[in-house]
Amino acid sequence: MPDTLFVTHIMNYLFGGFAAWALHLVGISANPATAINDTFALELLVAFGLIAFFIVVRLSLSVEKPGPVQQVAEMVHEFTGGQGDQIIGHEHARFQAFVTCIFLFVLLNNLLGLFPRIVTPTSQPIVPLGIAVLTFIYYNFHAFRVQGFIGYMKHLAGPLWWVAPLLFPIEIISHLARVMSLTIRLYANMLASDLLTLVFFSMVPIVIPAIFLGLHFAVAVIQAYVFMLLAMIYLAGAVAQDH
Repeated sequence: MPDTLFVTHIMNYLFGGFAAWALHLVGISANPATAINDTFALELLVAFGLIAFFIVVRLSLSVEKPGPVQQVAEMVHEFTGGQGDQIIGHEHARFQAFVTCIFLFVLLNNLLGLFPRIVTPTSQPIVPLGIAVLTFIYYNFHAFRVQGFIGYMKHLAGPLWWVAPLLFPIEIISHLARVMSLTIRLYANMLASDLLTLVFFSMVPIVIPAIFLGLHFAVAVIQAYVFMLLAMIYLAGAVAQDH
């Protein structure tokens, strides 16, 4: 059995009891000392890191003398805001917090694979699946909120009543397939990047692997951006109303 990461030991010490209790609720028995695995521990680390980052930004806001942390936050805000304005439209601000968190969470989890002995969390299918399901629930919730139940059903059925019996099930399957698409795209790319880096580190441990670490970095950024972009596209379609 491979050694667990130090951060995993810490997470199990702090939250292992709660994790074991939560697993027990769904019929899974777990030891509090090992209830949290490496992947989940890294996810928690990223989540806590983002929360700490947002708290620091909020407490250090300054119009006259913005610090480095605030400047980074403003850059991220302008980037996601600009993308949201182009894709979703003038109502993008309502969804910006969600898509920003998705982007940063996926990006940081992707980048963890650059560190030795750490398997990229998003190369484990359960991680992108969880984010994809959350995205699916989020954009459908806003679709029902904006269009109403009847309006959203009409949206899925299409503009022509006589093709609705054919189009409606196709649309339902298409929306469900988005979960699989988001999951497989992120999982497969990060797994391939991890394996490629590992292979070249095993064959040539000097110089050459640095190239593939750079490739991993590029893949990590691109996949986080693509995930955010698709979430925005789904939101744009969900809140669009026919006139």
